[in-house]
Amino acid sequence: MTATPVRAKESPPLMLEKKISLEYTHRILFTREVFAPRNHTIRDLLHLDQPHKLPRVLVFVDEAVATANRDLIDDIMAYGQVHADTFTMVDDPIVIPGGEPCKNDFRLVECCWDAINEAGLDRHSYVFVIGGGAALDLVCFAASTAHRGIRHVRFPTTTLSQGDGGVGVKNGVNYFGKKNWVGSFAVPFAVVNDFAFLELLPARGRRNGIIEAIKVALIRDRAFFEQIEAMAGDLAALKQEALEQVIQRSAELHVEHIATGGDPFELGSARPLDFGHWAAHKLEQISKFTVAHGEAVAIGMAVDLVYSRMQGILDEATCERVLKLIESIGFATTSPHLMTTGRSGEPAILEGLEEFREHLGGELTVTLVPEIGTKVEVHEMNRVKILNAVVELQKRAAAAVEEE
Repeated sequence: MTATPVRAKESPPLMLEKKISLEYTHRILFTREVFAPRNHTIRDLLHLDQPHKLPRVLVFVDEAVATANRDLIDDIMAYGQVHADTFTMVDDPIVIPGGEPCKNDFRLVECCWDAINEAGLDRHSYVFVIGGGAALDLVCFAASTAHRGIRHVRFPTTTLSQGDGGVGVKNGVNYFGKKNWVGSFAVPFAVVNDFAFLELLPARGRRNGIIEAIKVALIRDRAFFEQIEAMAGDLAALKQEALEQVIQRSAELHVEHIATGGDPFELGSARPLDFGHWAAHKLEQISKFTVAHGEAVAIGMAVDLVYSRMQGILDEATCERVLKLIESIGFATTSPHLMTTGRSGEPAILEGLEEFREHLGGELTVTLVPEIGTKVEVHEMNRVKILNAVVELQKRAAAAVEEE
């Protein structure tokens, strides 16, 4: 009888585990006319790095910004000449398309990489980008992936980017028809908010960023929400002083959340700063971006506010109070695109909910507001009530037109 060999007991696989801790500094600067020779904001900023050699800088400029400010390119070049003892401008500023369509063309990312490569930038160089949120997303994605990351400095030029997207740590472009499907998390070396750029914006661009201020006030700061209410008339009139106050506080609250919220690179599923955004992102897509981001966020917030009231999360008086503020600033709270039929045959807005779930990593987490200044996370949403909220907002808009 043959003995059965005894198998050696298998050892568990060896696993080495070490925690890696990194510390970042997130700098936001506020100034006016940053490229005036007398303004030392950039000069002082680059000195923070204590370079052992003159840093090399490549500048990208949003085409719309360059068109609105025809002296900008010359001003940038002149600034580089005056402060040549502080940094080296490696080439003339490169003008790139801006606006959401620039994020739909991956060839523009490759163009940025080409420019960075041709300039011979290294990881101790700097990429400056001046423009709206889409241009910042595009160029900073290219910079954050070239050489595994080149220092970049953002110069947001819109109310949206100065108060929200431009002061964050996310970069990306659209792919597969989905917003920001390709992207990176990278803390910029600095963000420079030059309020003078806001004076060059058309009314639509000046208004858009106010909605993100309302959003962050709703989820974090009741006193700020009340301040916005008190300033509603000046904000609706797009008065510069009111805009600057609101945009600066909005930027402060966004950065405070990123720095202290415990999840700056969104490894978890909660995204409170995306209140109202699950519907907004889809609305932008199905409207082929004719609905601007700020306008879409206003509508997305309105949908979530009415939905929350229907679910008993938010009381009726507060819901109405917030909707009236949004409308008084000049935002619509609905769009005919909301009920567009999607690929599945159901309203496309519901497909946006599923895309948001996918983007979060499989678990749906939607931020809602139970009262001004606080937030709650929900992991499922009633699809019928979402559509009922959309219908109610459409009726509300129709009634407002009839009253006029």
